[in-house]
Amino acid sequence: MTKYFAEGVGTMFLVLLACGSAVLAGPAIGVLGIGLCFGLVLLGLCYAIGNISGCHVNPAVSLAMLFTGRMKAGECAGYIVSQLIGATVGAGLLAAFAGLAPGFNFGGTTPAADASLAANVLQPGATTGMALLAEGLLSFFFIFVILCATDAKRGAGNFAGAAIGLALGLVNIVGIPVDNCSVNPARSFGPAIFGNGIGDLWIMVVGPVVGAVLAAACYKAIFAGKK
Repeated sequence: MTKYFAEGVGTMFLVLLACGSAVLAGPAIGVLGIGLCFGLVLLGLCYAIGNISGCHVNPAVSLAMLFTGRMKAGECAGYIVSQLIGATVGAGLLAAFAGLAPGFNFGGTTPAADASLAANVLQPGATTGMALLAEGLLSFFFIFVILCATDAKRGAGNFAGAAIGLALGLVNIVGIPVDNCSVNPARSFGPAIFGNGIGDLWIMVVGPVVGAVLAAACYKAIFAGKK
């Protein structure tokens, strides 16, 4: 049960702190700052719980591990449930924190009325097709980096956390202007429950899952002959 608890706590902090950077300081730090916060939170979590649960904190990552044979179906299901619970708790804490000071200048990259709690919603001018493509491709890259960096034989070893954190920061900098960037269904689920991102939530599930499938296939094709 320890690894499931670690996944829940890790996902809670990812939502609370990374989404919190957009809610509390978004107008001041901008897209670059928010992306950096996402990367730094994941970087810290990789070294905090990586040796316990692998620090997936993302259902799409757990699915990629399942697709590549690095995780069993039951374990994957347990991870996903833990991640969704953790994300909901994190978003609830962020909502409670924001509610303590209604006069504070809250706001992410979109007005609070459009994307409360940094929920994943289409940005002005973005289309559903654009968001799906962005989520699929960015998730593909992000999860591919994770699979390769954590490979038991030819991975990055102790530097894997740095590569993973940098990758998340990069995809957020690219993807935030499109849909506030998800690449993580749990990260989208929590804020959607307490915010107003339910309408676009399906994009944040389909895109990362497709990206996970592509990343797993690409990883297997490249590393199949390297064992």
